[in-house]
Amino acid sequence: MKILVVDVGGNNVKVLVSGQGAPRKVPSGPALTAARMAASVRKAVADWPYDAVAIGFPGPVADGHPAQEPANLGRGWVRFDYERAFGKPVRLVNDAVMQALGSYRGGRMLFLGLGTGLGAALVVEGHIQPLEIAHLPYRDGRTYEDFLGKRGLERMGKKSWRRLVGEIVPRLHAAFQVDEVVLGGGNVKLLKALPPACRLGSNAHAFVGGLRLWEPAGVRRRRAALVVPRMKARRVAAA
Repeated sequence: MKILVVDVGGNNVKVLVSGQGAPRKVPSGPALTAARMAASVRKAVADWPYDAVAIGFPGPVADGHPAQEPANLGRGWVRFDYERAFGKPVRLVNDAVMQALGSYRGGRMLFLGLGTGLGAALVVEGHIQPLEIAHLPYRDGRTYEDFLGKRGLERMGKKSWRRLVGEIVPRLHAAFQVDEVVLGGGNVKLLKALPPACRLGSNAHAFVGGLRLWEPAGVRRRRAALVVPRMKARRVAAA
């Protein structure tokens, strides 16, 4: 079965079909609605046949559908009929969940996405569990996201932000009793050193995670040692 993986971001929507060599991307941004996204993606992959779709959505997801409109994109995502738009079965998850699933190598793994916000997911023996760590209170009336997300980085500066990452991540590692923590997101490149029992994620893991969404948990466990190749996306004009 050929899977179309759609990774929806604030600047670009990256797409890849299983068996193809490199992803393609179409422009994103505040004007991008769900309908416009679907039309642009269909145009970008018109020469790639596929049987099913996996979508990573930048916001909360409930029962396989966006639970609220995304903060940095256009409107119309919550009630949109994705299966009708693509004409194929669709599985939609939070984008951190998709990258977490693609990063998984076995055992118990916690994924933390250090970007504009704070994405989090737990994978245990191939089973994925989204987490809402971001909005839990941390200290001084602020949340974990207020410290580890973009707002915290801008407020504290790089040095203090790095120090706080080094403090908080080991605590979350202990609290969730995981074998390892994978750090992803756009701001991980600012870290000079990783906390213990951590490794860096990769944007390419999102595509692997999209493929794994269509696999049973047992198959995910057997494929957990998958090596993810480097892939450079090619831009395609919007629809």
